[in-house]
Amino acid sequence: MTLRKPLFVDENEVELSAIRAQGAGGQNVNKVSSAVHLRYDIPASSLPDDVKERLLSLRDSRITQEGVLVLKAQQHRTQEMNRNDALARLQEVVDSVATPPRVRRATQPTYGSKQRRLEGKSQRSAIKNSRGRVRD
Repeated sequence: MTLRKPLFVDENEVELSAIRAQGAGGQNVNKVSSAVHLRYDIPASSLPDDVKERLLSLRDSRITQEGVLVLKAQQHRTQEMNRNDALARLQEVVDSVATPPRVRRATQPTYGSKQRRLEGKSQRSAIKNSRGRVRD
């Protein structure tokens, strides 16, 4: 297995825009555009092709049909903190698919596991047989 150096998302490929946050917050929410809307075009990114493929195959509602990952960060009061939060979440998504899944190789059950399975079946069978009518 080869070690892959960590993937970093190039900030030049990320489109960030400031929007007004939703929810409670009083006048501050109505005046200040502190939420951040992040758009990341996966097919046009500089990520390796296998990572792009795994990203696009994710069953994630944040990825559009065109392959654009859309994140909205509005957790914090300042735009800078929301920007950092959005970039960190984008990095988490990319890191989650950075390493390819391990291929599962089929194996045979051991002799002991077969014996334990059969013993359990025979015990269960004896319990069920004892529930029947009492015969002399």
